[in-house]
Amino acid sequence: MPRPPRSPVERGKDALRSVLRASLVVAPGALVSRMVDPTQRFDPAHPSPAIDLPRDAAVRLLVAPTNSAGQGWAWARAAERLDGVVARTMQIDMNRFAKFPADQSITRGEYRWSRRWQRAQRRAVLDGATHVLLESASPLFGDPHRRDVRGELRQLGRAGIAVALLFHGSDIRSPSRHRARAEWSPFGPGGWDQTAALERVTAENAALVAEVDLPVFVSTPDLLVDLPEARWLPVVVDPQRWATERAPFAGRERPLVVHIPSRTIVKGTDLIDPVLHGLAAEGLIDYRSITGLSNDEMVAAYGEADIVVDQLRLGIYGVAACEAMAAGRVVVSHVDEQVRGVVERECGEALPVVEATATTLESVVRDIVADPARAAERASTGPGFVRAHHDGARSADALRSFLGFV
Repeated sequence: MPRPPRSPVERGKDALRSVLRASLVVAPGALVSRMVDPTQRFDPAHPSPAIDLPRDAAVRLLVAPTNSAGQGWAWARAAERLDGVVARTMQIDMNRFAKFPADQSITRGEYRWSRRWQRAQRRAVLDGATHVLLESASPLFGDPHRRDVRGELRQLGRAGIAVALLFHGSDIRSPSRHRARAEWSPFGPGGWDQTAALERVTAENAALVAEVDLPVFVSTPDLLVDLPEARWLPVVVDPQRWATERAPFAGRERPLVVHIPSRTIVKGTDLIDPVLHGLAAEGLIDYRSITGLSNDEMVAAYGEADIVVDQLRLGIYGVAACEAMAAGRVVVSHVDEQVRGVVERECGEALPVVEATATTLESVVRDIVADPARAAERASTGPGFVRAHHDGARSADALRSFLGFV
């Protein structure tokens, strides 16, 4: 697949960026640290340590560099369930409110501009890793010139390191393809303002996949539409962390419904809020629409809820839905038939998420409130589903062949 053409304006911007970045590359580290955006400044005299990959392990896996939703860390721990595997994860610290664990966390400025850190990291990976799971086709070593990872892939190949590509969602989900099949897609007219940029990025990443002929993993089943050749690497959550003792609807006159969007335009908050605020005004439910929670605050919010409305636009289920299922909540979301089909085929059971769309959300919630015992029974299967398919064991099995286990 050829790389998508870029407009003259885009090519001009790329050329200007290359000139500016090249000037920073040849400048002394101390000067660079003062020239870059203040939010990206770093200490050139004291670079962060390179990644540590113990040499006594037969398989040394690096998962990097995005750790999206903490999944890089979770998959690394899952891989270590396999005998002889030591795994490490690296993330670029973007100063988001939700902090996730990682074996190595590098500031954006140091990642992009510290030549000392880049050289040390490159040596550590090329000398120490046996396998790399490259997230979102993002550079491992902070290439300041461009986002293209082809040069790094060649370096890793020459070093005898096995590489697989891993995509999380918006890095490979084609907006135009999604818009064509999904009625409530966030990529339609008047939708997400990043749609054009995502169209370009996803096309570039799809072209890379076709060109390099490497194993490919995706974190959610819907992405198999964009990459049919990929393998599903299930997201991982800690069932114990999200477990709750209180059953849904227990001790409440009105059920508490929560919606906690990570990104409102993608989750369909504009479709969800009016419906649920209306039901709350009737006195049928209590409703909270919340943003900006830390991980610990998310645990508490799900534990207090009876019903969790996840999303209505993408047609998927991911980390947030798994966390809500692990908490034993009634999870309501739009999950399209393709995703549900993959789950039944791969997992041998149905996904315990109550289906709703923008046109059915009100009636779905009314039905739940009218028959809470039935809804609670379905919610009670959520923790078991997560333990069976999203505690890391199935993810380790998905990685088995890539890591050299027969």
